[in-house]
Amino acid sequence: MYKRVRLKDTVEVPPKELGDVSPGLVKRLLQDKLEGRMDEEVGSVVSVTEVHDIGKGAVLPNRPGVYYEAEFDAVTFDPQMQEVVDGTVVEVVEFGAFVGIGPVDGLLHVSQISDEYLAFDGENQRLSSNESDRALGVDDAVRARIVTKSIDERNPRDSKIGLTAKQPGLGKHGWLKEDRDAQEATTGE
Repeated sequence: MYKRVRLKDTVEVPPKELGDVSPGLVKRLLQDKLEGRMDEEVGSVVSVTEVHDIGKGAVLPNRPGVYYEAEFDAVTFDPQMQEVVDGTVVEVVEFGAFVGIGPVDGLLHVSQISDEYLAFDGENQRLSSNESDRALGVDDAVRARIVTKSIDERNPRDSKIGLTAKQPGLGKHGWLKEDRDAQEATTGE
């Protein structure tokens, strides 16, 4: 999910900054340009951590700045298909729950939460079962598996990640603990 990667990119140094083209300046410019951006190959750039090399500057016609190619380390978030993730419910809607996993939210569709029918309670922002006392609401911790992924590089917030919590070992953390405690009580372990 999170990776430290070495990348190369070009950064424009504005004319007023040309007197001090330092790793610190290039790092700040790269952070402004890349952090929060989504790329299909590396995922979302969370942080530019260190600049290793700054190439020779190039001037482009009709452009005021000087362009430098830089090699740098970055921390990225790249969710993988079938990866098991822990997150927190950030919003509950009639068709499911949005779960914050890193810098993006994944959708845990109501059909992928439980085998029980879950009714939407808009007033309390939760999905609850009539068969058991189980409910899923905002701020609940959840373990789920990524089953679909569609990354939107232009608008990272519009990226779509689909989750499931129906397999054993997945679901709301409180439910998982209840299930473990019940199994230990029956097996006597």
